[in-house]
Amino acid sequence: MAVVLAKGIGIWLVILMVAAANGLFRETVLAPLLGARLALPVSGVLLCVLVLLMAWLLVPWLGRLPARWYAGIGIVWMTLTLVFELVLGRYLAGQAWRDILQVFDVSNGDLFVAVLVMSGVAPWLAARMRGLH
Repeated sequence: MAVVLAKGIGIWLVILMVAAANGLFRETVLAPLLGARLALPVSGVLLCVLVLLMAWLLVPWLGRLPARWYAGIGIVWMTLTLVFELVLGRYLAGQAWRDILQVFDVSNGDLFVAVLVMSGVAPWLAARMRGLH
């Protein structure tokens, strides 16, 4: 179990790097092209697709597991994503909690909630798509 958890966290770290690249892409390409208001939801949808793609590519590394293990890895990914966002915003960027919690406001186009959900279901869904459970 510890090996599977370590591998799952390793995959999440790859996804974290992809998410950082997506944010850079949003700021340098999408925002100038589409405007900041539209770039945010487009980037959110793109990140959801990228999370699922990374899961689809990398979940076979975990091996054939019971479905509940993939679901558990999804919970770990979702938790790590949430903690990372909160810790990064509060302690590394020095933002106020009010500002950090804006990522949950879908009315402004932020799809962080969708990214959280995708992080939670992606390992199970990718394993299912690949016939691993």
